[in-house]
Amino acid sequence: MDDRVSISISEGVADVRLVRADKMNALDQPMFEALVAATDRLSKEKGVRAVVLSGEGRAFCAGLDMGRFAAMKDKGGNGIPGSENRDLTKRTHGQANFPQQAVWGWRQLPMPVIAAVHGVAFGGGFQLSLGADMRFLSADARMSIMEIKWGLVPDMAGTPILASLVRDDILRDLTYTGRIFSAQEALAYGLATRICDDPRAAAMEVAREIAGKSPDAIRAAKRMLNNLSVDPGPALLAESVEQQKLIGSPNQTEAVRANLEKRAPNFAD
Repeated sequence: MDDRVSISISEGVADVRLVRADKMNALDQPMFEALVAATDRLSKEKGVRAVVLSGEGRAFCAGLDMGRFAAMKDKGGNGIPGSENRDLTKRTHGQANFPQQAVWGWRQLPMPVIAAVHGVAFGGGFQLSLGADMRFLSADARMSIMEIKWGLVPDMAGTPILASLVRDDILRDLTYTGRIFSAQEALAYGLATRICDDPRAAAMEVAREIAGKSPDAIRAAKRMLNNLSVDPGPALLAESVEQQKLIGSPNQTEAVRANLEKRAPNFAD
């Protein structure tokens, strides 16, 4: 876990960092496992009153590891870390499957989580930021629901969270096109809480402020606010069902190959 995610705790604040900086904190199988392990640990950690989630190096998280897509192009498969032999529709963590828990686990934590986003948060990395209660972005941060580029749909618990944050037509635009959008657009869409010169420093300051409040009241507030959302179960399962049908299909494989070969795709109707 320590070679993917580090956790340090001080004065009631857990400082959680993605530490795969050489790969822009891309999501490989060990990263998925470390993220799930981190939320499992924090859910049981006494004295933690707020969490800051950030990434070391040039980016918060660039999304799925490109090596997985390259392996798919050369050897077949689906490019989704750890899913080669896994039924995505199987619920492994309550209403979520294992990849979804890497995001949904942050939403389930009893204390508030602030994501400090700099550089890029693409695809799975963008969905990871959605697991937080708040998102503080650097002015030059960029985001994307990038799964469509690879012939896939977002399937890491982003759908039920996005539905509570973004206008329906904006969500469809971002999902259908996969276009990259700026921090300023994210703020306008409701995907950023604030834009900061130093998102991590600002997040730590707010986290320390939260940690100074009554922990009983803060946890009660999070439970109450989480209950405002509709039941996420059907949306989480729908993500998995649709992704399962797409993975390894001819058009999904063609999307990957075309992107890696830097050519226009040739999709079948």
